[in-house]
Formats: sequence, C-alpha cells, structure tokens
Amino acid sequence: MHSTSRSARPTGTAAPSKTRRLPVLAALAAAVALVTGVTAPAYAAEPAPAPTAGEQAPGGQADSVEQGDRHLPAIHPELDFAGSTVAAHEGRGSTAGILALAATQTPGLDVSSYQGNVNWASVKANGARFAYVKATEGTTYTNPYFAQQYNGSYSAGLIRGAYHFALPDRSSGSAQATWFVNHGGGWSRDGKTLPPALDIEYNPYGATCYGLSQSAMVSWIRSFSDTVHSRTGRYPTIYTTTNWWSQCTGNNGGFGTTNPLWIARYASSVGTLPNGWGYQTFWQYADSGTFPGDQNLFNGAYDRLQALANG
Repeated sequence: MHSTSRSARPTGTAAPSKTRRLPVLAALAAAVALVTGVTAPAYAAEPAPAPTAGEQAPGGQADSVEQGDRHLPAIHPELDFAGSTVAAHEGRGSTAGILALAATQTPGLDVSSYQGNVNWASVKANGARFAYVKATEGTTYTNPYFAQQYNGSYSAGLIRGAYHFALPDRSSGSAQATWFVNHGGGWSRDGKTLPPALDIEYNPYGATCYGLSQSAMVSWIRSFSDTVHSRTGRYPTIYTTTNWWSQCTGNNGGFGTTNPLWIARYASSVGTLPNGWGYQTFWQYADSGTFPGDQNLFNGAYDRLQALANG
C-alpha cells in the first residue's frame, strides 16, 4: 500500500498519477462508448459571498461555526474529504485481488480541493471511467477547484458526480442539502452525471457521531436525502463505513431501497455491509493508488454505470 496521496496541500498544478496502475483492459476500453450529442451541463463557479462575522470566505483555511457560536471548533474543510477519517479509525488492510476485479467492475476515483487542478486526460488514459468530486461542506464551504474537477472530468469523458461532506452538528440536513444542490450538487439525465452523494463518516472535530443520538442521526440523514430528492429527482448515494453506520445510526436499515451505497473499506473485500443494503454500488477500497485522490470501483460493467447515471 502506498502512502496517502494527501501529504501536501494542492499547488494548483495537475496532481501526479500514482505508481500503482490498474491494467487498462481491452474489453473495458472497448466498452467506453460514451453518449454523444449531449451538451455538457457545465458548473459555473459563483462569486463567493461576503463572509459574516467570524467566518472566512468559502474555500478558506477554516470555516465558520454555523447557526451562531455554539462553542464548536472551527472547521478545516480543505482537509475533509470522503475517507479522511477512515484509516485513522479503521486502518488499512491488504488490497490483494483488487486488480482482478477491474475485469468485471469499473474503476474510478474521488477528489476534493486537496488534489487541486487534476489532469483528467491522464486520469482517463490510466483507466478511470467515473469520478466523484467534493462540492460542499456544511452550509458555507465550496470547493474552490470544483469547476475544474467537475467540468474537467466530464469533458475528458468520465461519468461524474458531486458529493457533500456532512457536518450534522452544525445545521439541519435540509439546510446542508439545499446548500449542496445550490452549489454543484445537482443532477441531469445526460448519461454522464451520477446521483449526488452524501459523505457521512467519523467526525473530524470531536465526538464520533457529532453528539447526535442514533434516532436523531437517522432523521438528519433522512432530511438531507429527502431534500436532495425533492430538488433533483434522485436520492443521494450514501458514502459511509459499516462500523460508523452501526455505531451512529443503530445500523438502520431504512435507506437501502432508495439510496445507492458507497462503502469505504480499505481491504481486499468490502466485508459486511450496513443493514438494508444487499450490495454496494461503489466501493472506496484505498486512499491512494493509480489515480489522484481515493481509489474506487463501481460494482458492475460500464453500461450499468451509464444506467445509474440515467436514473
């Protein structure tokens, strides 16, 4: 296993590809017949709103405490990303056998501001077929590299989607979902846009479950999910780990019939899944490797990934 790809802040240059490479299988390459004749729904970066008292502008080093001063620590959204807390809590295991799965599953990645400007042509050439891009966190932060990463992956021919890093102790699920959808977390049936995603994982600022009871956490996730669905027509993909989900939701089984599962487990298999899901849609199996950011597999062939994008 290589060391994490996030040992340094982004410089604004293209992130280098990792040394460990998935083989670009001829069968996989032949399957990449992308939808043509569709105008890419580009995301236009919006002017940053003026920060209120105690805040820094979106994209800054630290974000504000939301809903007034509740004595919560200031956040560092540039260091928070899908999986930023996973290895510290659950460790990294062997990923032996992962390469063989590329024959039947579809490789991809997820990135955040940590990667800066990504060389998407190189990512595509190395075998990636999809990408999730961090868009927002809380209700004040937007990824300053989002437009380059989200539009750039689309232009390179990847199927891409946006994700939100949840802070359930800062504001309501509906408020964070609204911020997310308004700042890149939308969806369109163009065959190249994945469902918006909710990143719900260990709290990087304190108590594992953000001080919420299991029932309150389920209600928060439900509020976020329902708001995204009402705004976009899609239920969000849920990114989590089995251990966190069990501890913080009581292993609630109420989301499996509506929300795709994006499971994080840095090992050679996905292991036991959270209650309610019979299979994972995405698996984040490592936090470094062939591609910038985290390494993922879609659980199926490329045409199934297209079907997910189309809804």
